[in-house]
Amino acid sequence: MSKPSKIDNHPTVALVRESRDTQPPPTPALDATWLRQLCLDAGADDVGFVAIDRPEIADQRAELTAVMPRVRTLISFVCKMNRENIRTPARSVANLEFHHTGDHSDEVGRAVVAELEAQGVRAINPAMGFPMEMDNFPRKTWVVSHKPVAVAAGLGHMGLHRNVIHPKFGNFILLGTVLIDAEVNDDSQPIAFNPCLDCKLCVAACPTGAIASDGHFDFSACYTHNYREFMGGFGDWVGQVADSKNATDYRTKVPDNETASVWQSLSFGANYKAAYCMSVCPAGEDVIRPWLDDRKTHLAEVVRPLQLKEETIYVVPGSDAESYVAKRFPHKRIKQVGQSLRANSIAGFVEGLLVIFQREQAKDMSATYHFTFTGAEPRNVTIVIHDRQLTVTDGHHGSADLRVTADSTTWIRFLNGQASLAWALLRLRIKLRGSPKLLLAFSRCFPS
Repeated sequence: MSKPSKIDNHPTVALVRESRDTQPPPTPALDATWLRQLCLDAGADDVGFVAIDRPEIADQRAELTAVMPRVRTLISFVCKMNRENIRTPARSVANLEFHHTGDHSDEVGRAVVAELEAQGVRAINPAMGFPMEMDNFPRKTWVVSHKPVAVAAGLGHMGLHRNVIHPKFGNFILLGTVLIDAEVNDDSQPIAFNPCLDCKLCVAACPTGAIASDGHFDFSACYTHNYREFMGGFGDWVGQVADSKNATDYRTKVPDNETASVWQSLSFGANYKAAYCMSVCPAGEDVIRPWLDDRKTHLAEVVRPLQLKEETIYVVPGSDAESYVAKRFPHKRIKQVGQSLRANSIAGFVEGLLVIFQREQAKDMSATYHFTFTGAEPRNVTIVIHDRQLTVTDGHHGSADLRVTADSTTWIRFLNGQASLAWALLRLRIKLRGSPKLLLAFSRCFPS
C-alpha cells in the first residue's frame, strides 16, 4: 500500500473530501424553468435547451465533446439588436450595434457560466463570433455552430438569407451557446413554422448576388465582400502591402479610405461591409407590422437606400459576383481581390469546393473528374459538374472525362499560385489523362 502523498495530506484536500462526503448527491437534472430565468436575468432575450444526443447537432457532437468531454446539454440564447441601427446605410452605426450586442452576448454567456459554476455545474461559453480557433483557418474555426443549435432549441428557423429568424424578434438577433455537463428536465423543440416570408427582399438588397431566389447561396461572394477586413480578406490586404514596391505603389493598389478602414477594423473591431440581408428582412412578430401596413414605404426607406448606395464591392476575378454587380449595380465600384478561401491541404481543398463553386461559370458544363492525390495526403475524389450543380464524393465513380493524378503538396502550391501548371506537368508532379481544356473549365468554376 502506497504512502499518502503531500497532496493527500494537504488541509484543503482533506476539507473538500470531508465536505463531499457529507453533502447529498447532485441533482440528476436541472430545472428548465429555473435555468431559463437564470439566463433571462443575465440579459438574454430568449432561451432554449438542446441535449447533446439530439440528431440536429449530430455533426457537431465530436467537436463539442472535444472542447468539453462531459457536455450533456447546450443552452442556446438570443440577444436582440436595435433594428434601425442595422437598417441604416451608415455602416458605422450598424457595426457599432453588431459589436455592442456581440459583446453583450458574450457577457450573458459568461454570467450564466459563473452562476452555474457557483451551483456546482461545469459550463463553458464559446464566443458569439470572435475570437475563434485560428489554428484551424481556413477550415472550420468556430467552437460551436450557433445557428443549428438555436433552430433545434426552438429559437427560430433559417431564412432564405441563411440567418436565423426568431418568431418575435425577427433576424435582428445575435446568438450565444453555453455548454454544460448536466441534463435539463425539459428539452426544447423546433418551432412548427418558419418565420421567413419568402419576400425575396434579401435577394434584392444583397450587393454581391450571394442570395438567389431559388435558394442557392454563394458563400464565397458573401465572404469576400462582407468579411473583407476579417481573416482571409485581411490576409489578402497584407499581401498587397508585401507586394508593393514603396508607399506610392501601395497607394495605387489601396486607396486611402480603404487603408483607413483597415485601421478602424484593427482598432475597434472588424467591420462588416454589408449585412444588408438582415437590414431589409421584415419577418418577426415585432418587426412585420410596418411592412404589412405599407410595403412601398419599407422599400423606399429601407431597401432602396442600400441598393442605391455608392460603395466598393469586393469580388474575386471571374466570379459570379463580379458579373452580377456589373449588371445589377453599375453605380457601385467593383474591386478585384484575391480568393481568401485558399486551401492549405487536400482535405481543405475538397471541403472548400462546395463553398467557392461558381454555378454561373458552369452553366454550359457537363463533366466528370477523377482526382488521385498522392504523397503527403493520398486521396481519391470524384467531382461532377452538371447543370450548374456540383457533386463531390470520395473514391472514383463512373467514367471520367478527365483524370488528374497529382502530388498533394504540388497541387496545393499550384492552387495558391506558388507553382505553375507547366512546371508541374513537365516534372510529372501533375499528370492529366483527357483534354487539358477540361482543367481550364474546372478552374473557371473555382476562381482564385
